[in-house]
Amino acid sequence: MKVEMKFNKNISFRDRALILLYAAVKMLRGCWKRLFMAHVEGLFLVGKNVTISHAAHIYCGKNVKFEDYSEIHGLCRHGLHFGNNVTIGRNVMIRPSSYYGGDIGYGLEMGDNSSIGPHGFIGCSGKIRIGCNVMIGPKCSLFAENHVFGDRNKTIKSQGVKQKGISIGDDCWIGSNVIILDGVTIGNHVVIGAGSLVTRDIPDGVIYLDKRNKNIRER
Repeated sequence: MKVEMKFNKNISFRDRALILLYAAVKMLRGCWKRLFMAHVEGLFLVGKNVTISHAAHIYCGKNVKFEDYSEIHGLCRHGLHFGNNVTIGRNVMIRPSSYYGGDIGYGLEMGDNSSIGPHGFIGCSGKIRIGCNVMIGPKCSLFAENHVFGDRNKTIKSQGVKQKGISIGDDCWIGSNVIILDGVTIGNHVVIGAGSLVTRDIPDGVIYLDKRNKNIRER
C-alpha cells in the first residue's frame, strides 16, 4: 500500500503534521471498514460519522476517500464501483435503493480521478455511470429515476417508475447546484454552469448554461 502526499510549499510544518494526523485517523477507519466490503484495492480513507451500509456490494480502487458524514448505501443489483483516486465529499448521499428493501436499484460506476462535492445526492436506482476525471461540484443532484403519472385515475405513487439511467463522459466539470434528471447522456469534455437543470443530452465539448434566470424588468 503506497501513500503519497504532495504538499504546497506555502504550507507550514505544523499544518502538514495536522493534515497527516487527520489522514492517519481516516486510514485507520478505512482499515476496519474494508473488512466488510466486496473489494478494496489500495489505500482507503474514511472520515468521521460515515455510514456504509450493505458494504458487500461496494468495490473500491486505490486511494478512495469517503469524507465526513457521507452516506454510502450499497444495496443494489450491480454494486457501487469506485475507481482509483475517487473522492466522495462531505455529506454526500449515494442511494440506489430504499433502506428497507422495498425496491432494489441498479447501482453506480465511477471512473478514476473523479469526485463528488459536498452535500451531493446520487440517486442511482437506475444505472449511473460517471467517467474518469469528472469534477462534480457541491450540492449537485443526479436522479436516475422518474415517476410515471399518466393515469389520473390512479395515484402517482401506484404507477411506478421508469429508470433510463444517466451517463457522464470523461473530463467533465459540473458546477455547483446542478440537477441532472433521468435519461440524460453527457458527453466528454463538457462544462455545465452552476445552478443548471439538465433534462436533455449534451454532446462532447459543450459549455452548457441554463437560461432559466431572466430579467423581468429593470430596477
